[in-house]
Order: sequence, then C-alpha cells, then structure tokens
Amino acid sequence: MPITYHIDAAKRLIHTRCVGSVTPDEVSEHFAVLIEDPTCPDRLDVLLDLSEMTSLPARDQLRDVTLIIARIRARVQFGRCAIIAPQDVLFGMSRMFEVFAQDYFVATQVFRAVHDGTLWLDSPPT
Repeated sequence: MPITYHIDAAKRLIHTRCVGSVTPDEVSEHFAVLIEDPTCPDRLDVLLDLSEMTSLPARDQLRDVTLIIARIRARVQFGRCAIIAPQDVLFGMSRMFEVFAQDYFVATQVFRAVHDGTLWLDSPPT
C-alpha cells in the first residue's frame, strides 16, 4: 500500500507514510479512509513522511490536496504539519504545498529528517 498511517490518539498525531509511486487517486482514497476511521479525532497534528516516495506530484495535484483538506474540515481539522522530504525535488514541492495549504494548518514546516520533524511537533507551538 503506497499510503499508510497510524494515529496516536494520546498525542493527537497522525503519522502518514507515502512509499513508492503515489497517485492522486491514492491520496484521495487516503483521506476518504481517514474521515471514516472511528479512531480519528476531530483535530490532528500531522507527520507526513515522504522519505520513501518515488513519484513527484505536479503543482495542480498539490492544489487538489488542499481542496480535499478543505472539504473534510467538518470531520477533522489539522494543527501543525511536519513534512519529511529528504530529496531536493520533493523538498521543493513540499515547500510549495506549504504555501498552498497555509489556510488549513496552524503551521507547516518541511524537514529533511523524521527526527527533526518529530522534535518540532513535540515542541510547544510558537
């Protein structure tokens, strides 16, 4: 499965991993599954790990993800989002997503390593 997730209910954190080639339909399916998941709280911080992703989303596909996030806000709202993108090209695209999605997260930041993103999410918000 190209997109997997684990929800830590105590931390109100979802750790999502994208592995291999990820399609826009798979991203849509991920959100559809998430909003039906009874363990999903109404508010979550996000650790989005793209370390093993091999596909590169187009700019319009990133915008489409923000439209999905806007539609599911009645079910789940997102706090902070740490995106892990060690590869240069995914790092750049993640920075673009950061701009597109600024209205749907309290804060978003892109990191090269999971450890750094986790530390940021564990730190008090500024």
